[in-house]
Amino acid sequence: MGSVSSYFGQLCGNEKKGEDERHLRANDRPFNLSYHYANNAIKTSKYNIITFLPLNLFEQFRRLANAYFLFLMILQVIPQVSSLSWFTTAVPLILVLSITAVKDASDDINRHKSDKQVNNRMVDVLIDGQLKKEKWMNVQVGDIIKLENNEFVTADLLLLSSSEPLNLVYVETAELDGETNLKVKQALTVTGELGDNIGALASFNGEVRCEPPNNRLDKFKGILSLDGQTYALDNDKVLLRGCTLRNTEWCFGLVIFGGPDTKLMQNSGKTTFKRTSIDHLMNVLVLCIFGFLASMCTVLAIGNAIWEFNEGSVFTAFLPREQGVDSGLSSFLTFWSYVIVLNTVVPISLYVSVEIIRLGNSFFIDWDRKMYYPKSDTPAQARTTTLNEELGQIKYIFSDKTGTLTQNIMTFNKCSINGKAYGELFDFARKRVEITEKTEKVDFSWNRLADPKFDFHDHSLMETVKDGNLEAQAFFRLLALCHTVMPEEKNEGELYYQAQSPDEGALVTAARNFGFVFRQRTPETITVMEMGRQVVYELLAVLDFNNVRKRMSVIVRSPEGKLTLFCKGADTIIYERLHPSCNQLKGVTTRHLNEYAGEGLRTLVLAYKDLDESYMDGFKRRHHEASTAMDGREERLDELYEEIEKDLMLLGATAVEDKLQDGVPQTIEQLAKADIKIWVLTGDKQETAENIGYSCNMLREDMKDIFIVAANTAEGVKEELENARRQMCPDSVDKPSVIKERAGLFWLQKTETVQDEKVDGDYGLVINGHSLAFGLEKNLQLELLRTACMCQTVICCRVTPLQKAQVVQLVKKYKQAVTLAIGDGANDVSMIKAAHIGVGISGQEGMQAVLSSDYSFAQFRYLQRLLLVHGRWSYLRMCKFLRYFFYKNFTFTFVHFWYAFFCGFSAQTVYDEWFITVYNLVYTALPVLGMSLFDQDVNDRWSFQYPQLYTPGQLNMYFSKKAFVRCMMHSCYSSLILFFIPWAAIYDTVRDDGKDIADYQSFALLAQTCLLFVVSIQLCLDTHYWTAVNQFFIWGSLAAYFAITFTMYSNGMFFIFTGAFPFIGTARNSLNQPNVWLTIFLTSLLCILPVVALRFIVILLRPTINDKVRYKMRKEALPASAPPKRRMRISTRRSGYAFSHAQGYGDLVTSRKFLLRPLKSRPALVIQTDSPLAQNQPQHYRTIKEEPEGSQSP
Repeated sequence: MGSVSSYFGQLCGNEKKGEDERHLRANDRPFNLSYHYANNAIKTSKYNIITFLPLNLFEQFRRLANAYFLFLMILQVIPQVSSLSWFTTAVPLILVLSITAVKDASDDINRHKSDKQVNNRMVDVLIDGQLKKEKWMNVQVGDIIKLENNEFVTADLLLLSSSEPLNLVYVETAELDGETNLKVKQALTVTGELGDNIGALASFNGEVRCEPPNNRLDKFKGILSLDGQTYALDNDKVLLRGCTLRNTEWCFGLVIFGGPDTKLMQNSGKTTFKRTSIDHLMNVLVLCIFGFLASMCTVLAIGNAIWEFNEGSVFTAFLPREQGVDSGLSSFLTFWSYVIVLNTVVPISLYVSVEIIRLGNSFFIDWDRKMYYPKSDTPAQARTTTLNEELGQIKYIFSDKTGTLTQNIMTFNKCSINGKAYGELFDFARKRVEITEKTEKVDFSWNRLADPKFDFHDHSLMETVKDGNLEAQAFFRLLALCHTVMPEEKNEGELYYQAQSPDEGALVTAARNFGFVFRQRTPETITVMEMGRQVVYELLAVLDFNNVRKRMSVIVRSPEGKLTLFCKGADTIIYERLHPSCNQLKGVTTRHLNEYAGEGLRTLVLAYKDLDESYMDGFKRRHHEASTAMDGREERLDELYEEIEKDLMLLGATAVEDKLQDGVPQTIEQLAKADIKIWVLTGDKQETAENIGYSCNMLREDMKDIFIVAANTAEGVKEELENARRQMCPDSVDKPSVIKERAGLFWLQKTETVQDEKVDGDYGLVINGHSLAFGLEKNLQLELLRTACMCQTVICCRVTPLQKAQVVQLVKKYKQAVTLAIGDGANDVSMIKAAHIGVGISGQEGMQAVLSSDYSFAQFRYLQRLLLVHGRWSYLRMCKFLRYFFYKNFTFTFVHFWYAFFCGFSAQTVYDEWFITVYNLVYTALPVLGMSLFDQDVNDRWSFQYPQLYTPGQLNMYFSKKAFVRCMMHSCYSSLILFFIPWAAIYDTVRDDGKDIADYQSFALLAQTCLLFVVSIQLCLDTHYWTAVNQFFIWGSLAAYFAITFTMYSNGMFFIFTGAFPFIGTARNSLNQPNVWLTIFLTSLLCILPVVALRFIVILLRPTINDKVRYKMRKEALPASAPPKRRMRISTRRSGYAFSHAQGYGDLVTSRKFLLRPLKSRPALVIQTDSPLAQNQPQHYRTIKEEPEGSQSP
């Protein structure tokens, strides 16, 4: 598709040349239009009214069978060749093309509607000195636009001015990186002076030179030239399309990139035409069948030439040849006649049936109540109907983290204060009580500033604080002071916190509810309501967080003049800096931390230190000198921080839960047992991703090692990857084992497959975004792939949307495995489009992922049902369908081949022409559809009970080239029986009244009746799950055959349509003879008995896992689900640091660079949590050892 559109683009002169640099001038459209920059309209659709028909037909005729049937239809128009009417091919072909075209058109209309909705949004644009409402699609590069609070950013903008002090704006970037916390952007001072003065903005004529359009979300380089001065531009001065303006009344921006040039669109992958591996295999098989068909027709044409030469002259007296037709030309025409007669090896009904089966299985997904999420009224949805069976072959899953595995909701669960643990409930026997939704909650009604959404169940903590316990009050005082949270208060008492990380917001909210309410902040002060009393602390310094320090401290002076340093951070970091007097308390707190970590909670240790004035004066002086130094600033500050952050006094520890979606650990465990590898690709920082990895049981304590790749150079990344690989497999060679093969249609596609390497034990790999960028380079990507695929779990942190897609494409290219990507935000769209299967979760980050996905639902846990039940059933049904369909049609066709040797190679059909017409459309259509829509090897509960049942799909064991060859051999045997047994039985045979019945019409009726009985019995043998529908279709088809046959062979039909129904009386004259029914029975027995015997031997000697589970299912009932129990993860590891915000916000809160007046509020998000459901209960597993697979029975 891409090459075709590119070719037409070149013909039309529209091929866009790459930019080296972008140059634009504000408020000068003629100047900017001269560069032919893209406008702000976006297009995600594939077709328009003009291109739909040619492009869609082009896509459909890329399916080789469709092109073949078009060719066949043309052949049937030629009278000298045709032995069947042209419409027998034309009607089904047009039907298939039409159904597919309507489906494709419907999908594309939805894309057009989505594009139209976005392009027609309105925004204020400064035109001719006035603000005018314009559609987004009409915005041009160089325009100045005005945005207001809660509006989407229209294009990639250079921020000029804002309503906030110091030209700050707050933006939410969930659409870009999946993070819902706010980011701060700041305009240049020189442009900030423009304010909202329309005249000044209209006369602004600055010129911007910057980098060309690219997909790097975290970098921007450019310069602004204004009044002879040059100003540097970086990413902090740019607002990207996809962001949302928050807590900012208004701002003005200059459009730099529009529409397809914006970084959001540059990170969105192209809309591709996805096809399953079975589709690709069918294309290859159809090509092979064409070759086989040509071979059969060639053999028969040669036979015709020999027969015409040797025997044909004898018949010319009463069958004269047409003028000019000799044996050679007769042979040539016979070749094409047999192409038509034998075309049923690939009937058009195959593709009609495939589409119906896929559509039916898609409806089963849509209708599945166990994948319906009642809280948001969201059912599962199959947004495409062409990929169902590929859901049963997934080997790699690539998942986003925030909003996909987690709810992106942090809750303060437990804490340890001065050696006492809070948060657990015990009964009178000191046994732990499980906390449920019905458990009584702590009453915070006494605190008018408490957050009503905050829940806590341990009443003893509230009593301890109210009783005036100094350690407990100091604990919550620290949480209320040591942070970088921004408060906003719309109405008196209605507080909202804007935190750089949800976990930090959870800690401040906990302090708020327990009586220490963070109320207001200025650069020099922090105002806290302590148990109803307002206290203003002087903020002297913020010792900011970074990835090396893994802690944060603040130094404050109380109203009484007491100086205190409050510090919170990772336990290992804080413990090194504690005063020796805390050793006993440290031991008790460590035990609590181990319990919290065992439950997957994110832990943090709190400590404090009292300071004296004289030391603080010297520290402030040295801190000022270090912070203003040009050289070695970071090192000097670190030395100062190390000096003051020592001899700390331990207060306790917090435990915050990053709430996983219900059933996530169980789902991941199930998928792992199905031998599916899960990679997490997230934009979050490393510590956050690691914590979720442990919570989900993706990273486990029993893993031999977890490798961290975080080098900043290509050489460093290579060394870390090689060291990890050698540690996992000391015998591994330096160069990977790459198998090069040819595949695809005409074997033109070259494939490279990196072989899996055996590893003893489980390992994990965590890699940072900057290291991943080096790893994805051409010279390192195979090393990255080798090392990652040797690990049980891979987590990629701080990755861009494009990197997510590149990781997926790397695995697709070199592993030749089916991939699935799942996400919930716009930053996951490119990954979803790149994978074989894209799944969107309708969560809190918009609907972009859902709109780009192939399947969608509301909760991650539904993925196991989608794959292990619907996916496996769909794959199993499609493979059964194909095996049976090829069997019945090859059997049908081979009988023609054997008959050719007895009819002078004359292209005469062995069956009645009406039987040929309705064989695939009526007699055998519904039974095979019934099996392909309803069949189950085991039910859904047993599918969950034994996830190993999923493995055969990954290995393509149910349908492959070998399985196809076995079908052909089975068909060849059946056709020999079906032709020669009736032929021998009816040869020189007389009726019971002595009359001869050895005529062509009687033989044709006997052969086709035997054929229909044999294929029906074979279908019954293949069916594992019987329903009333299956029974009706089987018996109904046989009844329809006899009803139609007796009708068409009746006297009345012959008299009305004499030429169309020549088999007058054949049915009633033949089917009333006992020897005919005996022949039918004997033929059926000889065809079916070897199949039954072979299957019995295979199941007895080399049973598959499906055979074993079906045997167990018949012998025993499935155990009932165990009662819910607490998930405990025994662990010695504790969360490194609960923060997930970026470095540098300590400087922001002390530099006046934030809102000094009350902030504008935004609507509070209503957060719903799911109740415990049956899906969240533990699964029971039984490991069944599978013996090596033998050849599949026919």
